[in-house]
Amino acid sequence: MAHERRLAALAWAWLAVVVSTTARLSSARFIVEKNSVTVLSPRSLRGHHKAAIANYGVPEYGGTLTGVVLYPSSDSDPKLATGCVPFGDNKKKFRSPSGRPVVLLVDRGGCYFALKTWHAQLAGAAAVLVADAADEPLLTMDSPEDETPDMAAFLANITIPSALVTKRFGDALRSAASAAANSDEVMVRLDWRESMPHPDERVEYELWTNSNDECGARCEEQAAFVRAFRGHAQLLEKGGYVAFTPHYITWFCPEPFLGTPQCAAQCVNRGRYCAPDPEGDLGAGYDGKDVVVENLRQLCVHRAANATGRPWVWWDYVDDYHRRCSMKEDKYSKTCAEGVVRSLGLPMEMIEKCMGDPEADAENEVLKNEQIVQVGHGTRGDVTILPTLVINNVQYRGKLESTAVLKAICAGFKESTEPHVCLTPGMETDECLDNNGGCWRDEKTNITACKDTYRGRICECPVVDGIQYQGDGYTDCKAVGPARCAMDNGGCWMETRHGKTFSACSGSDLSGCKCPPGFKGNGFHCQDVDECSEKLACSCPHCSCKNNWGGFDCKCSGGLMYIKSEDACIAKNMSALGWLVTALVVSCLAGAGVAGYVFYKYRLRRYMDSEIMAIMAQYMPLDNQHESQPLTTQETQQA
Repeated sequence: MAHERRLAALAWAWLAVVVSTTARLSSARFIVEKNSVTVLSPRSLRGHHKAAIANYGVPEYGGTLTGVVLYPSSDSDPKLATGCVPFGDNKKKFRSPSGRPVVLLVDRGGCYFALKTWHAQLAGAAAVLVADAADEPLLTMDSPEDETPDMAAFLANITIPSALVTKRFGDALRSAASAAANSDEVMVRLDWRESMPHPDERVEYELWTNSNDECGARCEEQAAFVRAFRGHAQLLEKGGYVAFTPHYITWFCPEPFLGTPQCAAQCVNRGRYCAPDPEGDLGAGYDGKDVVVENLRQLCVHRAANATGRPWVWWDYVDDYHRRCSMKEDKYSKTCAEGVVRSLGLPMEMIEKCMGDPEADAENEVLKNEQIVQVGHGTRGDVTILPTLVINNVQYRGKLESTAVLKAICAGFKESTEPHVCLTPGMETDECLDNNGGCWRDEKTNITACKDTYRGRICECPVVDGIQYQGDGYTDCKAVGPARCAMDNGGCWMETRHGKTFSACSGSDLSGCKCPPGFKGNGFHCQDVDECSEKLACSCPHCSCKNNWGGFDCKCSGGLMYIKSEDACIAKNMSALGWLVTALVVSCLAGAGVAGYVFYKYRLRRYMDSEIMAIMAQYMPLDNQHESQPLTTQETQQA
């Protein structure tokens, strides 16, 4: 037994060397993720401040929380100010006079950060701000590394957000909150909307995990998360909304340790890729190299699944492997893994080729890449603990729980591009249900410019059945385009009376409303024009005008007929003399036409005959041509 303890001690000492060496070589970067705290009142404290998001609880990614700052009195027990003891029967104190949510301010020190939040949550607080005790840059409040069963119980049940604020800001809040009984409430807005980048319609996220299931509460947390989140993850991937990549932390064995039993038991590829012993005991159970090999297999499972167009199958494999091939049941093996691979229809040959030879003294391309991407870049720090979730290249802060993680992923979508799963009642509040979100709405058709998003509502003129609306979205939206009249008549005037319908919307116009002929107005309201009384028509002699809706009737006296285009009356019937005169005129016109045609044909024939004779004379001279030609000058002189 003593020998095993020595081995374990040696193993952990070696691991510390590996971690420290890796940290130095990679120039470790630790990024503190922040949210915004805006003081709304009192006026003297108004302003914007940064706070460091805690790595436990549930940050409201994509949302805000407005509440009243309360500071627990420390008269009876100084530990109340730090939140290190339960607040007991003081729940009544943690209710603001205005009824708004309580943001409890506590001092740093005296106990774990997470314990302060747990006590505040039990006392009815909606969020916790921890005031730093020293003037220093903000840091991330983390959960205890060595979790006891009691700690694990309350850590898993923390559901409110927490953040660390600077000493200067904390002192100002404490003074204002302590004096709030005699003045205005200290009201703040905690804002996480910009804590998660949301550049476009696709979220990219990665989970740094481990196939080891003997590492206590952390391993159980990872397995429970994969099991609970698998359905959401696969739904998002199948819809093309996200790109997911699993990762596994590996270390390398320092050169001085390459020939040691520790390195041989915990590393593959001659010390290049290592993992800690699962049980922390080199003399029992599985070795670290067994974990490295299974981690490598799970990476290759994802690559093979991705190559076959089913990247979401990785979630099935990991969950099935944990259930069927656990270390506790002594089934953590290649044989069990291959059974899971076959059951999921994955290509075994592709996976084996991807894994290569773990015993070779050579680099493994897959594991080498994991060591490279483990180092932080851009807005993401180094990955040093498990599990770690990274969303849009920002490390997620909070507990690894299905709903909390889904909310964080939903906050990573650009507004109005979220999948339906992000807009369900359990995920967010539909602000369009309350007074239409303050946006424009057509009461007749119930078409609205309010669009619910995960981050809140936006007022944006919609597209309905291919018809685009344009406007500011708040007070005005109008249909535009060729088909606009099909949608509530383009917002224009339209009325039907006595079976006749008139409209101010014209399909030939892309926008605007114009009253039709017979009506006047602005196109949104039109009224009939009285052409008769305004002398706009039927004003000729012998005309009798009667106005009707959308037009008029005009009649002529004396049996005359009204011609609307000329606004004139003409006779309907003609006398016998009229018919005779008409016949004579028609006969004259016909005779002139025939004579003209005959003359035209005669002249055309004479012209054509002369032209033909001239052409023939040039190319086929006639016999009498010489006789008919005049004498030249020389011939005249000779004669």
